[in-house]
Order: sequence, then structure tokens, then C-alpha cells
Amino acid sequence: MERINPSIDFDKRLYAHDIGASKAHCEMLAACGIVSQADGDAILTGLDRIMGEIEAGAFAFSRRREDIHMNVEARLAELIGPAAGRLHTARSRNDQVATDLRLWLRDTVDAAQLALRDLQAVLIDRAEQHASSVMPGFTHLQAAQPITLGHHLLAYVEMFGRDRGRLADARKRLNESPLGAAALAGTPYPIDRDRTAAALGFDRPAANALDAVSDRDFVLEFLAAAAIAASHLSRLAEELVLWCSAQFGFARLSDGFTTGSSIMPQKRNPDAAELVRAKTGRIVGALASLLIVMKGLPLAYSKDMQEDKEPLFDAADTLGLAISAMTGMMRDAEFDTGAMRSATERGFVTATDLADWLVRERDMPFREAHRVTGALVKCAEEAGCDLAGLPIETLRSIEPGLTEEVYDVLRVERAVAARDSYGGTAPRRVVEAVRSARERFL
Repeated sequence: MERINPSIDFDKRLYAHDIGASKAHCEMLAACGIVSQADGDAILTGLDRIMGEIEAGAFAFSRRREDIHMNVEARLAELIGPAAGRLHTARSRNDQVATDLRLWLRDTVDAAQLALRDLQAVLIDRAEQHASSVMPGFTHLQAAQPITLGHHLLAYVEMFGRDRGRLADARKRLNESPLGAAALAGTPYPIDRDRTAAALGFDRPAANALDAVSDRDFVLEFLAAAAIAASHLSRLAEELVLWCSAQFGFARLSDGFTTGSSIMPQKRNPDAAELVRAKTGRIVGALASLLIVMKGLPLAYSKDMQEDKEPLFDAADTLGLAISAMTGMMRDAEFDTGAMRSATERGFVTATDLADWLVRERDMPFREAHRVTGALVKCAEEAGCDLAGLPIETLRSIEPGLTEEVYDVLRVERAVAARDSYGGTAPRRVVEAVRSARERFL
């Protein structure tokens, strides 16, 4: 029992929120006449001293006292005597821990949002630098159509913007105060829950005492948002891994974000990107872990819910680290625009432009234009060249209506510039999108 029951080893990180909530509770008790002002003042003084001891590293945490709540309360009793016992009037450890965890998570959400904003800022800056840098766009990891690097990076700006939106939504719902719900049924004391909610920056008190102490939806929502954000980080990390390979050669990371091999001196391994990719598993695992813990619990509190903190703390720490590492890598990366441009010469990436030209200029149904272009691609494959390398006679043998104008259509830069619809890859649109992204996200 001594090994399985205590949570102080991990919940001690809630100390500032626990003490802050206790001070708000104490001030409310004194204001409502539930404890004397003298006892209230003594409690507040003692709590301030405990905060100082913890921050100075002079506080002796004890596993015998199970958790942060009992550790603080026991030390308070040592400092001020029996008056310390009045602090727990009209509350339970059930509403106490729920309050502490909401306060901690609120700060954590705010930090994650700021970190994602910083990452977006770097991506927007890099997108602006590469608004006209041509590269292949891929589907199925096959060269599909030419795009710009700026267009590609702005896709992740949108993803991380949605992540910030999910975190903001989760924050709105978590910002209700459980304090004063007590064990599960409320309390007979004439407390003022609106006062403590306001003092702690909550929007309102939680409406149902039973729900207030047994709810962990706010943790699950954060973990779900974190898992989605981590999946976005992992996708970008995977692209960095590919782009830094010799087979792609699109990007290079400095020694600050790579490691060498223990046996192969030529290697520059993108370990930071690989670790961001891998750490997604920990965050997704934390979400699955807590969902499984919560799925069968009857109301209200059960000790199973102590298992909410370790996966939450680990996921929050891991997400923060992954965002920071990705921000550093995207700021650090050097892009080889020449290699990117050269890659567009493989894979017939302007084939769609040829089909579109046939539709526009020859009034051909798109499916027929698709068939004609496919036949021309086959000719180019057999000839070992790209579409622009086919002589006009070969082009006309498949479609007599083709003219010399088609060679201009097949130029990569023209193909990119032609994608000028809203949200498209045309450099003009990318510059416009950069400006819009700064207004929306920064």
C-alpha cells in the first residue's frame, strides 16, 4: 500500500496551484464568517511560508502523507498549530484536486498555445522567403503537381491554427471551479462559490457538485487536442526526415539538430525530427490510457482517477518539447531550392496542366483530355524524356490539335503560376496567404 497509494512523487508539481486555491478558499471562509479573521490570517501567512520553502527547495515532501494536499496541510499544522485544521472546512480532497488540476491545466494550455504560435510565426516567415520556390507536390508520395515550398509550409500553419483552436475550446470548458463541491454533494456551510471562482480566474462555479469532482473531460479534451497536434508535428517531422535524405536532398539541418553515426562518419542523422515523430506515440498513448481508466467508473470519485496525472503531465511535457524542437528545426533548416526545382523534372508533374489546356483550348471533355495526356505520358516514358521533350510530331500523333503553345503550358513555373485560385500555390496567392496568416494567427 505504501508503494501503490501515494501520488506525491508526481503531484507535487501542483504545489503552486494547490496553495493558490487554498488561499482563495481561506479568504472566502473568513469573509463568510466560517472561520475567524485571526485564524484566516494565520493560515494565509503559513501558506505563503510553505510556498517559499517549496520554491527554495527547502520543503521535505513525504510519501507517508500521500499527496501534495496532505503534505501542505501537515506542514501548515507544524507552522501554525490547530488553526491549520480549519482550512479544510467546506471542502474535500475531491474538489481540491479537481480545482488544482484545472488551474494547472489552464496554465499548460496557455503555454501550449503560445508555443504553437511561435512555431506558426517561424513557418510563416519561411513561407514568405520561399513564396516562389518551386518543388514537387506529392500524393501517395508520388510526384503529382508542382507547388511552391511556401504553399507547402502554409499548410502546416493552418494545421497548427486548428490545434490552437481546439486548445482554446478546451480551455473555455475547463474554466469552471469545482471548489466548494466538497466530496460530491456540496456542503452545509454558507460558502460563496462565486467568490472563490472569481478569485481563481474561473468563469463560474461548476453547476453540479457530483459532476464537479468526478469529471475529467477537461483532461481528456486536452489530451485529444494534444494528440492531434502531435500528429501534425509528426507529419512535418516525417517530411523533414525525407527531405534531409540523400534521395530527396531538399533540406539540410545543422549540427544543432542532427547527430552523427557511431560507425559511419559521413552520416548526419535528423534525430530531433525522428524523436518528434516518435514522441507522438506517448501523447496518443496518454489519451488512450485515461479513456480506459475513465470508461467504467461510477460516480463520483474513485482512486482510479489518481491515474489521470502521470499521463497528463507526461503528455504536456512531451508536447511542449516536441513543439520547441520543431520550431528550432524549422528556423534552422536550409532548403536546397535547386534540388527541389530539379525534382519537378521527374514524374511528369505538369501532366494535369496539359489536360487542363486541352479542356480550355480544345473544348475537350476532361475525361478525354485525361486519356490523351495519359497516352502522351506513356510516349514520354518510352522515349526516356519528360513531356516537354517530346517532339511536336509525336504530340500530334496522339492529338492532332496540339500546337507549339503546349510547350509553354508544360513549363513548371507557368504551371505553378496558373494555380491562382484562392488557397492555391501561385506565388501571388502564397504572398497573399502569408499576409492573411499573420493577421489571423500572430
